[in-house]
Amino acid sequence: MKKTVFVFFLMLAGLSAFAQNSTIRELSGTVELKAPGAASFTAAKVGDRVTQDTVISTGFKSTALVEVGSALITVRPLTRLTLTEISASTGAETLNVNLQAGRVRVDVNPPAGTRAVMAVSSPVATASVRGTSFEFDTRNIHVNHGKVSFHGNKGALMLVDAGSVSRVEADGRAADPIDVKFSGLRPKSPVGTDSSGRSTSETPVNASGVITIDLKYLMAP
Repeated sequence: MKKTVFVFFLMLAGLSAFAQNSTIRELSGTVELKAPGAASFTAAKVGDRVTQDTVISTGFKSTALVEVGSALITVRPLTRLTLTEISASTGAETLNVNLQAGRVRVDVNPPAGTRAVMAVSSPVATASVRGTSFEFDTRNIHVNHGKVSFHGNKGALMLVDAGSVSRVEADGRAADPIDVKFSGLRPKSPVGTDSSGRSTSETPVNASGVITIDLKYLMAP
């Protein structure tokens, strides 16, 4: 009995720490949150807590960096997502995100002894990871580090390695991964704006100087 109670308190402690680390770390422009059960969105601030079923929305030229446990989610402009599951138990974290529109970068780096399981789902695809870094825009994926299990609404699951890309085709199946380093593919940099009005001439670069490829230009049909 004592052992059961002890394990129960460990689980509560892990969940509490997980929740305390679920915050908006950085933001720029217009970022809004819709809390579980709320009728409308409110303006987000740095330090705001995010919980399970929170909806995050970014406006034109707006971004947010969200920390959830050992995961960092970079929410790109014109993106809407829902944190559908945030849970923790002894030695494990689980985070599930529903990406309705837009694009995110996910970096998962669990501490030693902790297992982090994360999935990002869209209406047409799901990317599941266990400690890695990738970009996902509801249909296209680019893996920066590690491996990602990627599949569409139909067809087989694909393992996408670091430096590779894949996408969900019109028939709902994930395409065979392409190694960008050896394929000769380069991200296009068209000048102008896309259908949402966002500039298409920029080449985003992260803090480490690594180019983030916008896959809708790289792999557009």
